[in-house]
Amino acid sequence: MTKADLVEKVTELGDLTRRDGEVIVDTIFESVIGALQGGDKIEIRGFGSFRIRQRNPRIGRNPKTGARVEVPAKRVPYFKPSKELRDLVNPDEAKPATATTGA
Repeated sequence: MTKADLVEKVTELGDLTRRDGEVIVDTIFESVIGALQGGDKIEIRGFGSFRIRQRNPRIGRNPKTGARVEVPAKRVPYFKPSKELRDLVNPDEAKPATATTGA
């Protein structure tokens, strides 16, 4: 799904113009990006959470030449899906375990 597809879905939900749908989608994305830039965590119940993870500096290798390359420390966005989302994506694994009682 692309951003344009998402805008189309939002536009179909109500009496909205395509421009209104674009504004809604852009506002959501900008809010998530702004919160992550500020170091905040975003949690959307039933969907998942976004947070920033810190990666330490390390020594890497150029795969073509084999030369050592210093990779600097950086912050990377990380998404952790909720249990509900994982269960919806993997319905076969979502079956509840049956409790057995031993007598």
